[in-house]
Amino acid sequence: MARRKELVPLIPWIYDVLLWQLSILVDLFFREIHPRGSWKVPKTGPVIFVAAPHANQFVDPVILMRVLRREAHRRISILVAAKSMERKFVGTYAKWCGAVPVGRALDAAKVAQGKIYLPNPVDDPTLVRGFKTQFETQAPVGGLVVLPTVNGTAANAEILEIHGPEELRIKKEFKGPDALKQLTGRSDVNKQGKFINGGGHGERDVLDSFEGSSFKTAPKVDQTKVYDAVFERLESGGCVAIFPEGGSHDRPELLPLKAGVAIMALGSLAAHPDSGLKIVPCGMNYFHAHKFRSRAVIEFGNPIDVPTELVELYRSGERREATSQLLETVYQSLVAVTVTSPDYNTLMFIQAVRRLYNPSGKKLPLPMIVELNRRLVKGYTYYKSDPRIVTLEKSIKEYNKQLWLLGLRDYQVEYAKFSVLKVVFTLIYRLGKLAVMSIGTLPGLVLFAPVFVASKIISIKKSREALAASTVKLEGRDVLATWKLLVALAFAPLLYAFYTTLLTWWTYRNRVQGYMPDWVPIWMVIAFGVVFFPSITFAALRFGETGMDILKSLRPLVLSLNPTSANTLVKLRKKRAKISLEVTEVINTLGPEMFPDFDNARIIADPLREDTYQEPLSPTSTRGSRSYPDGLIPPSPTSSTHADASIGGVSSIRAHLPRNESFHNLGNIGIFASRPPSRSSSRSNSSGSLAGLTGSIPFKKFSAVGSKESLDEVSKKIRGAMRERGKERNRHGSWEFADSGAVTPGSEEGKKEL
Repeated sequence: MARRKELVPLIPWIYDVLLWQLSILVDLFFREIHPRGSWKVPKTGPVIFVAAPHANQFVDPVILMRVLRREAHRRISILVAAKSMERKFVGTYAKWCGAVPVGRALDAAKVAQGKIYLPNPVDDPTLVRGFKTQFETQAPVGGLVVLPTVNGTAANAEILEIHGPEELRIKKEFKGPDALKQLTGRSDVNKQGKFINGGGHGERDVLDSFEGSSFKTAPKVDQTKVYDAVFERLESGGCVAIFPEGGSHDRPELLPLKAGVAIMALGSLAAHPDSGLKIVPCGMNYFHAHKFRSRAVIEFGNPIDVPTELVELYRSGERREATSQLLETVYQSLVAVTVTSPDYNTLMFIQAVRRLYNPSGKKLPLPMIVELNRRLVKGYTYYKSDPRIVTLEKSIKEYNKQLWLLGLRDYQVEYAKFSVLKVVFTLIYRLGKLAVMSIGTLPGLVLFAPVFVASKIISIKKSREALAASTVKLEGRDVLATWKLLVALAFAPLLYAFYTTLLTWWTYRNRVQGYMPDWVPIWMVIAFGVVFFPSITFAALRFGETGMDILKSLRPLVLSLNPTSANTLVKLRKKRAKISLEVTEVINTLGPEMFPDFDNARIIADPLREDTYQEPLSPTSTRGSRSYPDGLIPPSPTSSTHADASIGGVSSIRAHLPRNESFHNLGNIGIFASRPPSRSSSRSNSSGSLAGLTGSIPFKKFSAVGSKESLDEVSKKIRGAMRERGKERNRHGSWEFADSGAVTPGSEEGKKEL
């Protein structure tokens, strides 16, 4: 029987070759991409990956594909906007990688004739009237009515009914103060979208002089082919990835999720209930996503099993309710693996707090920084009205302003404690090192300058175009990295080919002014050029990266030599130390209220306490002794969530976690606990993660040994237990014990186990 042709074919070897090429560019653009939690990704079976926030237009899919291929050995089909698939370069690559094109109504929105308004926004908020409009020809049922963009957002609503050329009804009312102001002409609308001066009197709810708002209409998009392609891929045990926000953006918070991911999961399980479909949330966490040589952490959450009740609800026709419930579950799972904040200022405040809450000065790994930011955002959201938080926020803003005025970064304030002699020697050393780095950078910088200039100009132009066409973008930064990479991918090979051709022609004409020996063949010159020019560019990249770091460190050293500025630096350093103590005190006070085990398990040692507990290294480690950075405490052995870290039924105490989990699961650490400690014995450490070692023996914390008599008593009990154990071995003549560890082979229970 002939194999049925796939709707969207994915050819493995083409996928791998293209991904390898794109990965080279990603590695050049980003300084570090750190995957976290990839061991949670199912190795087999159908999976829907839900990724957010979508902060880097075409770069996000490539990074996700790369991480999943390397860490989980899985290939995925990305859902890509049909508008993007129309681009020659992007569309060709996406098609070869098995991408599924998705039509978006907003991409097809067009300016409509006339203006619209809400005649009765209080009593009948879904009724829309027009002035000189032609709804019957311009606005199809199921399509969208789109308002002009205000504050980076364009409100829209689905059309439910059309009553005539100048009247229609929408499915859901417009929400938010901006939309109501646009459609009523009234300014007395509060943040909750309510009229301050009342309403509900028909036509009088709209100002007499108000004619209405301009608008756009978007057609209804048939997604049948999209769902068919997704169901086909999932049915074959493949993977699909979707960015449920509907498009890329540069906002600090998650956008409302589209219902597509829930429909795909429920529809697939409704047709194949035993397929074992999982939904895996992926957090795309960037540090300055649009900047060259930035960093990223890709975090995978726990796989979501779709409840059978929701599948049955979907089958019975209650699709809206089932979709809504599953979508809320997906949203909460994404919140758990992303760092979001209500606005940019809040995000800056949280990052400042994170730096100040690390008084030990140790550099935290990227996953730990992401997790710390996430928990601080959660705490700030809960306590932001507390007077202590308000005062602290004011102090940090003043401190950040002083840093900005001096042109310094937070970590550079520490230079104020250097002696003048040390500052002078450090400055001379770094200037010399910078000179050496400049020599290594200059050739590649000059040769690659055309690409740098072209990528800068084109990316800015595309950013402005995307911002003008978007209803959610703030500055259009989400497309900058994408176009920088696309320009480099297109222009760099052409530039290298031009340089190689020029060198070959020069050799052929006069042997490079006589410097090239006659015995060197032309083909060797071509091969040399193909290798030499990219190598020069890569060397310039590495030298330049280090050189820029050195260059940024020179300003505080120069300021330290100036007596006036040095005095300012000293004051700023003292102020930083004071604020750091305030931050630590506030977190130590409010933290236990939000996290019950806050003091039992810390990720950052409390500098105000001398008795901060440091957990001893585990004697069961098979990789030799392990060390932890100062101030970093591994998870407490009594944590209730150790069982979740075990893989494939193997105890997490024995099993080695993957390399991207070398700092343990941060969710087990006090302030980072993703849920409160469980009181259930099934999730306790004694019967959970240590089951493979100890069976059902209940473990308790060691009592404090405060005297010599207590120590003697403990030693006596240990010796007695060892004697009893020796007698058991001698009685049965064997060193083997049952797997449970709770019984010996000689006992009746032990015989049953054997």
